[in-house]
Amino acid sequence: MKKTLLLFAFILNVTISHLSAQTVYITDTGEKYHRSDCRYLSHSKHAVELKNAIENGYEACKICKPPQSISSSKNKTETQTKESTSENNNATTVQCSGTTKAGNRCKRMTKSANGLCYQHGGS
Repeated sequence: MKKTLLLFAFILNVTISHLSAQTVYITDTGEKYHRSDCRYLSHSKHAVELKNAIENGYEACKICKPPQSISSSKNKTETQTKESTSENNNATTVQCSGTTKAGNRCKRMTKSANGLCYQHGGS
């Protein structure tokens, strides 16, 4: 019984320490930190703790949206879902203001603040 209780306490301790130490990734030349599956990590990828990345002046990537504060995974997921919902509600889709090679107006729709689709320089 004591061995089982001791094993349970050990597993609980490891789980709690894993939740508080969130890993994010940085590149050799970038100023942002990323999730492990971000497309910007194709050339270089170095794992660091979220706390260290923030302390060293790195900012969160706007593409992969890594965690921005140290929290449990449940709260992080709820926060990201709420942020995504509020961003989508405030964004208005408009026609791209760029022009094609033929000189016609682009027909793509965009939510970018500068009014351009991804191909014409929007984000």
